[in-house]
Amino acid sequence: QVQLVESGGGLVQAGGSLRLSCAASGLTFSRYAMGWFRQAPGKEREFVAGISWSGGRTFYVDFVKGRFTISRDNARNTVYLQMNSLKPEDTAVYYCAARLSVYSSDSRLYDYWGQGTQVTVSS
Repeated sequence: QVQLVESGGGLVQAGGSLRLSCAASGLTFSRYAMGWFRQAPGKEREFVAGISWSGGRTFYVDFVKGRFTISRDNARNTVYLQMNSLKPEDTAVYYCAARLSVYSSDSRLYDYWGQGTQVTVSS
C-alpha cells in the first residue's frame, strides 16, 4: 500500500520560513518524479514545484521561484519543500504527489497523493 505523508506545515508570519516533508512508503521512491501542489480555500489545486526521480531536474511555478526549493533524499524516501519569504497568499493546504514518469504540472497525471498539510501565513 502506497502512502505519502506530509508534515511540517503550520502557522508562520509573513516573511518567515517553513520546510515541508513528504515521506513515501510502499513504492520504489527513486523511480518516481515528485510534485508539490497546493489548494487554497475556494480555489483549484495548483502546481507549485516538481523534481525528477534523480533530483537532477527541478521545476517551479513562477510565483514561487526564488522563494521555494524542492529537493529529495532517495535514501530516506522523502521529498522536501523549503519555503522562504512566505506571503499571506501562500496560505493553502500543501500536497505532495508521485508520478511514475517525468514530473508534470498537471495534477491529473500523478499516481499517488498525500493527505496534505496546512500552511497558514499571517500578515
